[in-house]
Amino acid sequence: MKTKIGAIALVLLGVGLLSAGLVLLKTAAETQGILQVLPYVCIGLGCGAFGHGAGEWFNNRTLARNPALARSVEIEKNDERNKAIADRARSKAFGVMIPVFGALLVSFALMGVETAAVLLLTAAYLFVCGCSVYF
Repeated sequence: MKTKIGAIALVLLGVGLLSAGLVLLKTAAETQGILQVLPYVCIGLGCGAFGHGAGEWFNNRTLARNPALARSVEIEKNDERNKAIADRARSKAFGVMIPVFGALLVSFALMGVETAAVLLLTAAYLFVCGCSVYF
């Protein structure tokens, strides 16, 4: 029951954010600073929340109406082989991400991107590497 309420709340939140973003976009004339991008952020977050909530709601509704399908989905979700495949895929993606992240960091530094942006990217890179060692 909680997931149904949560999914509906996400749908309503998404519609509200989307509406607020569209209203801000149409009514705001000469804006500066954060108000210039706020409508687009609201629209993006609203669309994401609406899509996630609607998908979760439809999924819960379908599984509630079809117990055999719900049992099959639960078995597939908890299957050790599927978990092993997902872990290997995650490992491969991480293995690709580290050199790509490093190359992006070097290219930003060589292109003369702002120092703050390069330092933030470096901090994120080191955080990811540290997490991989720790966990």
